[in-house]
Amino acid sequence: MSLTAIWGVITKIIDIGIVWLAFYYILKNVKNNIKLALIVKGVVIILIIKILSDLLNLYTVGVLLEYIVSWGPLALIVIFQPEIRSALENLGRTQLLGRHKILTVDERERVVFEIMKAVEYFKKNRVGALIVIEREISLQEYIENATKIYADLTDDLLESIFFPNSPLHDGGVIIQGDRITCAGAIFKTSMNPNVSKRLGTRHRAALGIVEESDAIALIVSEENGRISIACNNELNYNLTLDEFRMKLIDELSPKEEVFFEAENEEGGDNNA
Repeated sequence: MSLTAIWGVITKIIDIGIVWLAFYYILKNVKNNIKLALIVKGVVIILIIKILSDLLNLYTVGVLLEYIVSWGPLALIVIFQPEIRSALENLGRTQLLGRHKILTVDERERVVFEIMKAVEYFKKNRVGALIVIEREISLQEYIENATKIYADLTDDLLESIFFPNSPLHDGGVIIQGDRITCAGAIFKTSMNPNVSKRLGTRHRAALGIVEESDAIALIVSEENGRISIACNNELNYNLTLDEFRMKLIDELSPKEEVFFEAENEEGGDNNA
């Protein structure tokens, strides 16, 4: 086989790989974003109706759908501009160049310790709080419009921020790594119709931010002191302190750490 033929095969593999990667990213965002899922469902329904109208010779319906198909993309861009922009921004925010800080074991333990001290205080005194921990997808869009802090994470600082008379009490705190980046952040509330109407604004805001990012949202209810964690498009509601701690530790732990530990254990056995 000549070099030209080999190069042709390589370029075709690269071409197919890029297409599959694009499809994977689109489907991943559709899965994690309720609004984008609704857009895709609407487009699929319109296409199905269009095919049926052509098969059944439905002239009037076909003409209307011709206009929809012709002007629909432009209408979608105008109407759903914030959602489309968010999806495109997420592509640039993902960890491609190692921007996100990876916490050491000691740093993770300190973060969990400080957060748990504050959460125990909030639960006991029924102080409402919303704490969002950034992971691989940047939350810069919300940080820009919030009050910048850039301080080490401590329970005292969290308690001061969410003190009922504090001007930052009603917003959310964003944590990057082991530092509090900002307070008073306002998040988009979830548009998921399946969310219980009994949930308050904090819980809906927590679900909203985890629907469009991979962040972890910690919620303390001001009404009853119940503590919850939202992540991976799910709300773990009314947890005990132990359940809350274990869930937080699990979500903060890098998934590949298990493999490293296993390799170290095997190396230790061999040395022995």
